[in-house]
Amino acid sequence: MSKRKKSFAPESDAVTLEGVAQGDAASLERLYHDYFPMVLNMVVQNNGTEDEAKDVFQEAVIVLYDKVKQRDFELTSQLKTYIYSVCRRLWLKQLGSKGRTFRDVAAYEDILAVEEDLARHEERDLQLAMMEQALDELGEPCRTIIRDFYIANLSMQEICEKFGYTNADNAKTQKYKCLQRLKKLFFTAAK
Repeated sequence: MSKRKKSFAPESDAVTLEGVAQGDAASLERLYHDYFPMVLNMVVQNNGTEDEAKDVFQEAVIVLYDKVKQRDFELTSQLKTYIYSVCRRLWLKQLGSKGRTFRDVAAYEDILAVEEDLARHEERDLQLAMMEQALDELGEPCRTIIRDFYIANLSMQEICEKFGYTNADNAKTQKYKCLQRLKKLFFTAAK
C-alpha cells in the first residue's frame, strides 16, 4: 500500500464524510444529489442503464461507508474523484462479468486498484490548481484572452472585436504572447 498523503479533501467533503460515518440521512442524500448524475452519465455512456447506475452508486456508497468507519481512513482526493473512481471500477467489474465492454477497457482491473486512479486524479487536480494559480498571476488582458479562447471557445475574430485589436492576426499574436507567459509562470511554479 502506498504511503499516506496529506489530505486533499475540501472541508465540505470532510463534513459529508463525517455525516456518512454517522449514518446521517441528509449527508447520504447530499451524496446522491451531488454525485449520482456523474455516475449515471458514466454508466449510460458505457452500455448501462439507469437502474444499473443506481446499483453501482449504492455499492460505492457502501464501500465509502465501510472506509470512513475505519480509523485510519484519510481521503487523499476530492470526494467527487473518490466516488467516481469507485463507481468506475465497480462498473468495469460488472461489464466484464456480463461480457460487455467499457470504452476504456485497458484500465480494467480489480476494485482494489482504486488507489491508482485516485493518484492520477489527484495529480490532475494539482496541475489544474497550479494552472489556475498561473492564470491568476498572468493578469489582464492575457487571462481573459486565454480563457475566452480555450474555455469559452471564442474565435480569434470575436476576441479581436472584444479587445479592439485591428485584426484577428494581431489578436492571435497577443494570444501567443500570453500563452508563452502562462507557460513560463506554470513551469516556474511546478519546479
